Amino acid sequence: MKFISWNVNGLRAVVGKNFKEDFEKLDADFFCLQETKMQAGQLDIEFPGYKSYWNYAEKKGYSGTAIFTKHEPLSVAYGIGIEEHDHEGRVITLEYPDFYLITCYTPNSQDGLKRLDYRMKWEEDFKAYMLKLDAQKPVIVCGDLNVAHEEIDLKNPKTNRMNAGFTDQEREKMTALLASGFTDTFRHFFPTLEGAYSWWSYRFQARQKNAGWRIDYFLVSNRFMERVESASIHNEVFGSDHCPVEIIVK
Repeated sequence: MKFISWNVNGLRAVVGKNFKEDFEKLDADFFCLQETKMQAGQLDIEFPGYKSYWNYAEKKGYSGTAIFTKHEPLSVAYGIGIEEHDHEGRVITLEYPDFYLITCYTPNSQDGLKRLDYRMKWEEDFKAYMLKLDAQKPVIVCGDLNVAHEEIDLKNPKTNRMNAGFTDQEREKMTALLASGFTDTFRHFFPTLEGAYSWWSYRFQARQKNAGWRIDYFLVSNRFMERVESASIHNEVFGSDHCPVEIIVK
C-alpha cells in the first residue's frame, strides 16, 4: 500500500498546477492533504475509485485537511476531541482493522513565536491523542508537523535556531513524541542523508538552491515499522512550497 502526504498550500491554487496529473501519477492508496485552505462546496474534485474526507477550518481560506482513500475505513474522526484545537480543521483520523491513519497540519508558531505557547499545548494534547489510539492498535501519522527535528533537517540550522519550526522547544517536543513509541520513517531509512527537504521558502530562489527544511513526516508506531518497506520525498513534484512525502507499507 502506498501512502502520500502533501501540504498543498491551497488546493484550489494547486488544482491549476497539474494537481490531478500528479495525483494520478503518484497513484496512492491513501492521499493525505494539509492546508487545503477551503470551505465546503468551494471545489468539486473527485477521483475514480477514491472516497474523500474533509475537515475545514471555521476561518475562511485557512488550514484544513483532507484524505482521499481507496479503502473504506471502519470509522472516521475529525479533530482530537478538544474544543480549543478543533476549529481549525487540522486533523482527520481513519480507522482500519490493523492501524489508524492520521493526517495532521500542526499549528505554526508564527513570526516572533507569538503562537509558541499555544503550539506547546497542542503538542502535548496531540501526543496524548496519538498514545490513546496507539494503545488500541498501531498508528500512522503524516503531515506537515511544522518542525525540522535535527540540524540535518534544514539547510541553515545555525541562522534559523529559535525561528518558528526550529525552536529548541518544538524540537524537544518531537524528540519526546518519538521517545513515546514512534519512528520517523524517513530517518529510519536515511539516518545521515543531507539535503533531503520537503519545504522551501518562496523567497530567495530557495527551491532552486535546495535551501529547504524537512517538516513533512510519516511517523509510525514502533511495532508497525516492520511493515514499512520504504520512505521517500517527491521533490520532483511542484505546485506548492511543499512537496509530497511517501511510505510504502506491506
